[in-house]
Amino acid sequence: MNHLLQILRLPKGSEERYSTAHTVWLAVSLNGLGCCIGLLALLYAATAYLKLNGLAMFYSYLTHPLILFLNLLPPVLILWLVYFLTRRAWAGFLVSFCTVVGLSMVNYFKIRLRSDPLLAGDLRLAAEAGGIVGGYSLDVTWLTWFTLFCLVAGLLFAIFLMPNGLRGWRERTFGALSCLALMGVALPVLFLSPVHYDETENNRFINQWSDVEVYLSKGCIYPFLYSLWDVFPTPPPGYEEAAAAQLLGSYTDADIPPEQQVSVMGIMLEAFCDLTDFPALGDHPEVAKVYEPWHQLEEQSVSGDLLTNIFAGGTVDSEWAFLTGYTDHEEFRKNTDSYVWYFQDQGYHTTFSHPGYGWFYNRQNVVEYLGFEDSWFTENRYGELVDPTSAIYNSDHILVEELLEQLKADISQGPCFSFAVSYQNHGPYETTFTSAVEYLTPASTGYTAETCNIWNNYLKGVKDTIDAMTGLVEGLEQLEEPVVLVLFGDHKPWGGNGNSAYAQLGVDFDVSTVQGFYDYYSTPYLIWANSAARETLGNDFVGEGGDFSPCFLMTELFDQCSWEGPAFMQLSRQLRDITPLVHVQDLFWQDGSLTDHLSEGKETFLSAFLGAQYYREMEIIPGN
Repeated sequence: MNHLLQILRLPKGSEERYSTAHTVWLAVSLNGLGCCIGLLALLYAATAYLKLNGLAMFYSYLTHPLILFLNLLPPVLILWLVYFLTRRAWAGFLVSFCTVVGLSMVNYFKIRLRSDPLLAGDLRLAAEAGGIVGGYSLDVTWLTWFTLFCLVAGLLFAIFLMPNGLRGWRERTFGALSCLALMGVALPVLFLSPVHYDETENNRFINQWSDVEVYLSKGCIYPFLYSLWDVFPTPPPGYEEAAAAQLLGSYTDADIPPEQQVSVMGIMLEAFCDLTDFPALGDHPEVAKVYEPWHQLEEQSVSGDLLTNIFAGGTVDSEWAFLTGYTDHEEFRKNTDSYVWYFQDQGYHTTFSHPGYGWFYNRQNVVEYLGFEDSWFTENRYGELVDPTSAIYNSDHILVEELLEQLKADISQGPCFSFAVSYQNHGPYETTFTSAVEYLTPASTGYTAETCNIWNNYLKGVKDTIDAMTGLVEGLEQLEEPVVLVLFGDHKPWGGNGNSAYAQLGVDFDVSTVQGFYDYYSTPYLIWANSAARETLGNDFVGEGGDFSPCFLMTELFDQCSWEGPAFMQLSRQLRDITPLVHVQDLFWQDGSLTDHLSEGKETFLSAFLGAQYYREMEIIPGN
């Protein structure tokens, strides 16, 4: 330092002033760099969803001090922590930038591609995310180049204009521990506080009924950290284990009468929806022709709409709701009570099939936890018949052939519960060419070539799916043994980045309205029975089944079969009578309309039900 002062020819006594100035410069620069990282992350949040005005959203963050503070604090603390640990400002900047901006970019592209924000629980599915993103086209925009510029500029600034600083290990240790202490206090007190989350309401430019827009209204890093609540099991408000156990214990499992035991086959169809529900395509002759066999099958079945929690992804939400009856659920890490276990207890043979990898969504373990005795995946069955890449385009015919042969082999030993998840029609769909058939053309519709290609490729897959399902129905009808078939879609299909292909159909997805909610969340279901099952159960299985959440689909099946079912289903049936919709966004169906608040008596029953549901999932261990 003396040598430096001599070179600079600073007056005597300037060393102390230089040291003070150096410290102030470092402090201001480190905080400034951290804030710049946070602002860049907010810019990603503001521009992630094409339906929102990016500039207006970014300005809204700046005018809400608490939102701004909660999004800037994490990058600042991370930067300081790494600086204290390494004594290198550039290292602190690099780690903070890669962590915070990296998460923001993942959230940005996840929303652009799937209209779904990044949650903390998604980090457990990193392998699945890599497989999913590989099929999509990621847009390189001005923001991407701006991010690269900010990274290089920040590194150069930190390297050349921010000297190393503190040398003493005591000071650095104290600083690092202080950062860790601040993080430890800020996480529960600030970032996980429901009170602060409510205080950051920022609804001026968003639709408060849209989960992705509510998320983005608070930035990215802050709502991502708040989603840590969902990583750990969280009982519902007012939960009391004894009361929940008593409520569930007041019901008793009812056996399926031996003379009414029929086999059940369920198939969840990937991204299956009825495009004729949209007025723009409802009267289009080529589209109507694709769905005509499906509509004929609906006329021979009990049918309606599922009101799902998801859009264009998150398939297991509908899958597990059907199998368990849960309105929502924690991660399945152990044997968990479900309707599959009930079937097994009733003497049914339970099997699961999916022409994809077993590690996807950890199904290879989850299906066992839920009570399936046998499971077929790419690794142990379907890989010999079709590879996963081809399965996206053509596997439903293979799937139903295998299911039918499996059922014929097993049903001679007794009733079966078979459930399968299809893989054909998984998005995204090609935007630059049309596979085989042009159902829609720019000339006949006025849509862009990209929109026509998306829907043409989707419709080609849907036609194959419907052909496969009608062929399955014909095969089941020929059986002497009674079989009931349940078919349903898991979620609406991907429709272009930013839902561009839907927008051209005139669909705005205003989920605050009943029509917009159906457009965004509804998928078809049907319950069909072969002649032997109709005779055995004394029911023609024709008519309206009603519209409800996926958690009530198994209940509708049991009602059609005149089975009382397990204790939890009996409780669930009462909830369905109160509100057939229990949505992840705290939306319900009351008096013919959507509502976010039930009347007092109904709210009390819902609270008690959620407690019993949590107790069943967490405390009851089947299979012991």
